[in-house]
Amino acid sequence: MNLPSPAGLFVGRADELAEVEAALTASGEVVVAAVHGLGGIGKSTLAVHYARAQATMCNPVWWITADSPAAVQAGLAALAGVLEPELAAVLPLEALADRGASWLAVHEGWLLVLDDVTDPADVAPLLGRTLAGRVLVTSRLGEGWHRLGARVLRLDVLAEAEAVDLLTRIVASSPQPTSSTVTTDGALELVRELGCLPLAVDQAGAYLHQTRLSPRAYLELLRRQPMVMYDRTARGSDAERTIARIWRLTLDRLAGTPLAGDLLRMLAWYGAEPIPRTLLDGLDAEPSEVQHALGELAAYNMITLDSETITVHRLVQAVARTPDSDDPHRRPADIDTARGQATDLLRDALPATHAEPADWPAWRTLLPHITALAEHTPPGADTTATARLINRVGLFLENQGAIHRAIDYFKRVRATYERFLGSDHPDTLTSRNNLAYAYQEAGDLGRAIPLYEATLADRERVLGGDLPSTLASRNNLAYAYQEAGDLGRAIPLYEQTLADSERVLGGDHPDTLASRNNLAGAYQTAGDLGRAIPLYEATLADRERVLGGDHPDTLASRNNLAYAYQEAGNLGRAIPLHQATLADRERVLGGDHPDTLASRNNLATAYQEAGDLGRAIPLYEQTLADRERVLGGDHPDTLASRNNLAYAYESAGDLGRAIPLYEQTLADSERVLGGDHPDTLASRNNLAGAYQVAGDLGRAIPLYEQTLADSERVLGGDYPSTLTFRNNLASAYRAAGNLGRAIPLHQATLADRERVLGGDHPDTLASRNNLATDYQDTGDLGRAIPLYEQTLADCERVLGGGHPDTLASRNNLAYAYQSAGDLGRAIPLYEATLAERERVLGGDHPSTLASRNSLATAYQVAGDLGRAIPLYERALADFERILGSDHPGTKAVRDHLAALE
Repeated sequence: MNLPSPAGLFVGRADELAEVEAALTASGEVVVAAVHGLGGIGKSTLAVHYARAQATMCNPVWWITADSPAAVQAGLAALAGVLEPELAAVLPLEALADRGASWLAVHEGWLLVLDDVTDPADVAPLLGRTLAGRVLVTSRLGEGWHRLGARVLRLDVLAEAEAVDLLTRIVASSPQPTSSTVTTDGALELVRELGCLPLAVDQAGAYLHQTRLSPRAYLELLRRQPMVMYDRTARGSDAERTIARIWRLTLDRLAGTPLAGDLLRMLAWYGAEPIPRTLLDGLDAEPSEVQHALGELAAYNMITLDSETITVHRLVQAVARTPDSDDPHRRPADIDTARGQATDLLRDALPATHAEPADWPAWRTLLPHITALAEHTPPGADTTATARLINRVGLFLENQGAIHRAIDYFKRVRATYERFLGSDHPDTLTSRNNLAYAYQEAGDLGRAIPLYEATLADRERVLGGDLPSTLASRNNLAYAYQEAGDLGRAIPLYEQTLADSERVLGGDHPDTLASRNNLAGAYQTAGDLGRAIPLYEATLADRERVLGGDHPDTLASRNNLAYAYQEAGNLGRAIPLHQATLADRERVLGGDHPDTLASRNNLATAYQEAGDLGRAIPLYEQTLADRERVLGGDHPDTLASRNNLAYAYESAGDLGRAIPLYEQTLADSERVLGGDHPDTLASRNNLAGAYQVAGDLGRAIPLYEQTLADSERVLGGDYPSTLTFRNNLASAYRAAGNLGRAIPLHQATLADRERVLGGDHPDTLASRNNLATDYQDTGDLGRAIPLYEQTLADCERVLGGGHPDTLASRNNLAYAYQSAGDLGRAIPLYEATLAERERVLGGDHPSTLASRNSLATAYQVAGDLGRAIPLYERALADFERILGSDHPGTKAVRDHLAALE
């Protein structure tokens, strides 16, 4: 038995001991109980008491302080050394530890205590072995133990009677006679004030024992120093507040080590999470003195130390950072100095970048402490140093998708810079630009655009029109106009910015190349691929020449060009370029870089457009899993991946997986981004579309109507997404047979798209096709056929004869001819469309399969069963092979064929 000495008196806990006993007497190869609770709740004390009681029934009873994998290994090695002493001098530590674990695996009747486990994973390898004894685990962590088959027990505070018993026993523990000097007057009130937390009761009892004060006198001493409502992180349970009130009484004992007080005041500005000890490396003090002061604080339980981190109770921190002129440990000037030092240490520890995944672990370690510093510092007390720190963390949060937190920080930075530096200082102007971009990311273009406009005007006035930061402002404003769907202002501003960049910076400057890329993107958004693609190609060639083939900007150009080819329907060029870009990004940036994840998503999208769902869906699933792991489940990119996977499931006819995933994505978007964010509106529209495909128009139409109303309110009636939502609602009305509402809405949408986007925009061409379909459904072929013919001619002129949308227009016109009984024109057009789809999309693309079915139907209507039946049979075999037997398209072909038998 190697149990530690009892840390103090032990009272009560009869029920808890019985729970541990019940948990550890269950049947099984190995029985594990995990006791968890708040620091100071008495987990280790309970474990020691239980283990001592088992000494006559279990052998050995072995204690391991298991706060790291190395500590577990050392404890097992020590066990092996006791069991087989002759091996201790000849085997290395690792072999000894394995010997100890092996001994446990083949013997029964032992008790192993794994104390203070930080992470279940640290002990999982040991507990995963075939053992035959009892294991008692203590940990502050309450999650993850079920995976190890443990019975999890939560330890709570003492009952009031037990707490009073503990207090009075500690007070009366002097070896000298105390009956005349020890009083329990006020003991119940004191333990209530202390929240019956064992550590707090123990600390108070020890102080009473030392000073011979009564509990009531001690209570009065605490009440003369009442806590106020510090801030959110300082608010908590009575127990937490009471621990904090002990701080001054304890720190008085450390007066001989002044640096201890300095450190505690500094650490008080950080979070209650573990603080990296390396954060103190920048202090202007001898390292040995810093370590001594930390050790003194730990000895008095003011902090908790391990080899890597420092932990301070949040309410000890609250006291330490609250100025009090009457407290020598909390003089206002000392508090201010500590806050400044805490700020400087965090600033110096920040990673070099906020966008590189390799730096994210360091950011995530520091983030709780920067957040705490920002929350505990009144904005009016911010300095320029505070603002610079908060600005950096705002950029990181924005990168991580925490847009609303970033906005709060950027507002604060702007106010601080304006107060100290003035409205026209370059840093102030940059802070305004950062805030505008955060508004844009949050979908709040109503605030983003005016702020961009004001920032640009101020930069032009203060810095001049040709300074790079002014050019950047111009580009940012153009991008905001583009996001708002106002291409009439975006494109001329992009063109002006590009011309200015070429004149001021030169054609090969990275900012000029970025301007060229952005202008190409605006042309693409406008549906003008004839200008977008050549400009993308030129930008890519220039970036390869100037920056090199592996530069991230070059890789971005490659991705953008691939996507433009994809939009042009040229999947033969798009897919290989997406594949090459993904391979390059994996090689250059790594598999987990956000750009690499984006490439993976884009390649999956290209596969889906090519009808290759067998490659698209696994790639979407992999991308989603990677984004959840790397970016987190709530990052906007992760939400987008979830939506894309749902759409792929929908395309595969698997609505049983698509609809729940759409519903989850919508709920997450509403929670994370807000109900009015453009991405949330898109999620709502997508879910409505899935309901429509499932034939549930009773849910689809109200959801479309809600989405359209919200989009009109938030984004405006002319925003491209609003026009899309209007088009979708009209199509849903048509699907419900309500052509009286569908036709006017399709007509209005077409008119708006022609006015806003232009007559040749792909969305406008789609509206024209949809209105023709409405006319056809009413039997008005006199209006439907000419409109189909016009749409087809426009698609051939604008998109080209091989574009998927052009092929769809051709198929629709053939169907209209068929409906008009004009099979002489319908069948040749169906045949030509099928041949083109086989050539352009491939024989297995879903659209090609649909063409095959449509042509077979036309042969059937013409009475040519000799050609219809074999074509139906081939179409059915292809549908079953590619999309599966349960796909709606497969069922439709099967029904057609069955009707002929």
